[in-house]
Amino acid sequence: MTRPRRAAAGSGERFAVLDPATGEAFDEAPDQRPEELDAVVDRAHEAWRGWRTDSVQRTTALTAAADAVEEAGAGLARLLTREQGKPLSESYAEIARTAARLRYFAELAPRVQPITDGRPVHSEIRWRSLGPVAAIVPWNFPLQLASAKIAPALAAGNTVVVKPSPFTPLATRLLGSVMSTALPEDVLTVVTGREPLGARLASHPGIRHVTFTGSVPTGRAVARSAAASLARVTLELGGNDAAILLDDVDVERIADRLFWAAFRNCGQVCMAVKRVYVPARLYADVVEALAHRAKTTVVGAGLAPGSRLGPVNNAPQLARVERRTAQALADGARAVTGGSRLDRPGYFFAPTILADVPPDSPVVTEEQFGPVLPVLPYRSLDEAVEAANGTRFGLGGSVWGTDLDAAEAVAGRLECGTAWINHHAELSLAQPFAGIKESGVGVAGGPWGFHGNLRPFVVHRPEET
Repeated sequence: MTRPRRAAAGSGERFAVLDPATGEAFDEAPDQRPEELDAVVDRAHEAWRGWRTDSVQRTTALTAAADAVEEAGAGLARLLTREQGKPLSESYAEIARTAARLRYFAELAPRVQPITDGRPVHSEIRWRSLGPVAAIVPWNFPLQLASAKIAPALAAGNTVVVKPSPFTPLATRLLGSVMSTALPEDVLTVVTGREPLGARLASHPGIRHVTFTGSVPTGRAVARSAAASLARVTLELGGNDAAILLDDVDVERIADRLFWAAFRNCGQVCMAVKRVYVPARLYADVVEALAHRAKTTVVGAGLAPGSRLGPVNNAPQLARVERRTAQALADGARAVTGGSRLDRPGYFFAPTILADVPPDSPVVTEEQFGPVLPVLPYRSLDEAVEAANGTRFGLGGSVWGTDLDAAEAVAGRLECGTAWINHHAELSLAQPFAGIKESGVGVAGGPWGFHGNLRPFVVHRPEET
């Protein structure tokens, strides 16, 4: 195998990358022009001709890439924390998940499937790759979400062009460099830059599959762009996951799990708990338990020892969290703890528990994507289920209680792609991940995500006579 360039060659222009713990620039990344994508995609198409032909080679290469990622773990983790903000322990966990995903998909290979339909014809499905894939990745889990797109696409025999968020380009560039030591040239390319680079990549006529994670408005724009060439699209567009606590819930037993299901990665998780519905008689106890954990959680720079919550990743997102919280307070909500930005450098917002929130406040109906959690009382279970289902999102949801059968019955009523019982936002590499309503199009994860990167090619042959 030949060793490729670390990332696509650029125009020489660069843009600053900020440390969210300080709000100051600490490095730069190439600011590539949209017109430079023609050469990148052309090279990806040429590399695809060889890469698609040998599944054994792909297994070997992806396994070696996983080894390389683990060996580079310390450098990747520190860089990821520096540009994203999360605690260093969480960056290490993200890298471990990245390597595990590469290994999982390395073992998947398209298999011929016979068709038995009673006709005197031998028919079979031979799965074929699509061609160059565009992977457009957000800033909350840059490496984990990049690998969620890269691994199944490469395993299926496609080549990949990755475009990370301009808020977190550096760790993804390094990931591309590390993985490329095990891959043929131009099989994987990382391009970095500000808009309209992503829009141009999504609309590029040489791209056959666009996979995107991000906001609903941007997802719509990506879908419109991809429609120009009728490229396949997979869109994961965020959520507003509800947690319903049942009347028999043991509050102290579940409080830690519930809190971190909402606040991990500073609440910047598409499938985090973003609103909690509690029986009226337990409301005060739940609010107090969550507020205690919010008050005692150490908030600091991700590289600082002891930090459990880092900063919000970027200034625009911090402003959005501030607006959502201020609107809720103006609507009559009460900040039991937190409620405002911390008075320090960087993009820090106090972990916030909101009580007495009007159910139509945007902090309830929309995705806040930050360290703010509204807690709402309910008087009947039907009321709670209706409220949980009453938004335009449908990514995930959870039910918490002692009677598991009762909890499962409620979970079955949730309008979402994944429902958990007594935990939340835990995914196996082998399971499908998909949302309904405005939370997404297509499926990621497991064999379903793998086959989303393939197309069926059917061959009919008469039976021997």
